[in-house]
Amino acid sequence: MSERHPLPAMPDTCRARVLVVGDVMLDRYWFGEVNRISPEAPVPVVHVQRTEERPGGAANVARNAAALGAKCSLLSVVGNDEPAQALERLLAADGVNIRLHRDATLATTIKLRVLGRQQQLLRIDFENTPTREVLRDKLDAFKEMLPDHDVVVLSDYGKGGLVHVQEMIDLARAAGKIVLVDPKGDDYSKYRGASLLTPNRSELRQVVGKWSSDEDLSERAQRLRSELNLEALLVTRSEEGMSLFQASGSVHEGTRAQEVFDVSGAGDTVIATLAVTLASGASLLEAMCLSNHAAGIVVAKLGTATVTLEEMLVE
Repeated sequence: MSERHPLPAMPDTCRARVLVVGDVMLDRYWFGEVNRISPEAPVPVVHVQRTEERPGGAANVARNAAALGAKCSLLSVVGNDEPAQALERLLAADGVNIRLHRDATLATTIKLRVLGRQQQLLRIDFENTPTREVLRDKLDAFKEMLPDHDVVVLSDYGKGGLVHVQEMIDLARAAGKIVLVDPKGDDYSKYRGASLLTPNRSELRQVVGKWSSDEDLSERAQRLRSELNLEALLVTRSEEGMSLFQASGSVHEGTRAQEVFDVSGAGDTVIATLAVTLASGASLLEAMCLSNHAAGIVVAKLGTATVTLEEMLVE
């Protein structure tokens, strides 16, 4: 069903202005050696030798957009804590314009991964949800920032930061902005009226049920697109590539991945590339092909990573 379209030229991304809103997190990595099993329990003992920190969630979307040359702003809610400070430092170094609202009752989300010999052994999550008052303040900031951007990305990781997502979509669409949503959960009605949704295969299955064939998938996807009044639905399908569903029909693009090392954060790279290329004047088909190319590059890297403009220019 899938085919490989010719890779279009990368547009001039320096004119792209992207606003990313959503759930941010700090990805922490502990790398070590595993040489023995614990005498206390049948688990490996990891001798940690190196640590890394990277922006995750919506913050990873923002840094991916900035790495492609766009002017990118990030709006989110964090705690008044050390991980929030680490996120600010990392994002500033990546060239992202940061607007983080502090909630003293919130613990900034952390995903701690322990790796031995480049294999993930354990992930530990620290998280809770922000207060309604801080989220209302964020909505006011969204209204203020909206006129200075061409494309809005709403990155939903289900952490409570997008309570006002429908209002944000309505405001952005009324202002003539392209709105891309990376959805979460089994109820997509809250994303009604967005320009484009980018669920992966398993996320879409939660919403439309299990399909029996590509034709069945197309029928279910088109029904959902029509019900939610979306311009398009882009389904990322891992080794099967991507499928784009529009009112005019469907287009399928085979995977461009040469080597798959780690798929974590690949969805962030896809939606960031879509946003930047659409804001730069690319068509939706061109943007899909370029985002598929970017995904093929990033899955060969460890952890949440970015694709640079230079990497995109080398096929």
